[in-house]
Amino acid sequence: MAVDIFQIELGFDQCYVLKSEGVIAVDAGAPNKGRNFARGLERASIHPQDVQLVVITHGHWDHVGSAGELIAITGAKLAMHRREVNWLEQSLTPLPPGVTLWGRIFISLHKKFMPLINIPPAKVDVALGDDGLLLSDYGIPGRVLHTPGHSSGSLTVLLDTGEAFVGDLAMNRFPLRLSPGLPIFAEDQAAVVESWRSLLDQGATTVYPAHGKPFPAEVIRKAIS
Repeated sequence: MAVDIFQIELGFDQCYVLKSEGVIAVDAGAPNKGRNFARGLERASIHPQDVQLVVITHGHWDHVGSAGELIAITGAKLAMHRREVNWLEQSLTPLPPGVTLWGRIFISLHKKFMPLINIPPAKVDVALGDDGLLLSDYGIPGRVLHTPGHSSGSLTVLLDTGEAFVGDLAMNRFPLRLSPGLPIFAEDQAAVVESWRSLLDQGATTVYPAHGKPFPAEVIRKAIS
């Protein structure tokens, strides 16, 4: 079962829309990007009502900011890990620590702007546990996996054909990284590595980060070896 992949820019990061027998979206971008999402669906010739599920890879502000708008546009269900549901429903804006020198500098600068960021709350319909979710009920050949490390409730959408939509479990965009690789922010770097080992063991072949272009999973295999 083939899956068409569409990328929609929603601020500094992007969401991915996956279309097969059904349609789902991965991540909801920065706040006030609902129009960007709607235009992206139009370019992909996808009716908003065809989107059945929006999977949030984790609860940081630039991944949940337009969640309410996306749900209003599509009528889809909203899914994220139960450990981070309250972040969105209570408009919280936690930030992970830097795990590289640049990551620590970047986060310290980023914190200065956080009081200006407002996350509209949204109701989560599907609070996932560590066992994840099969996506066959939504017409997509794949599953949602719990991949902690960047945050404790981070999720990955892994298609049966090996495409892995990992949120911030990897990065590939300036000024975060100059080349593809592991995240420069993480709550638990050891957990990042273990999550990647699990994804590679389960057949991940191509990495689709929220920040930057897709790249071969072999890059990550070398980074953690």
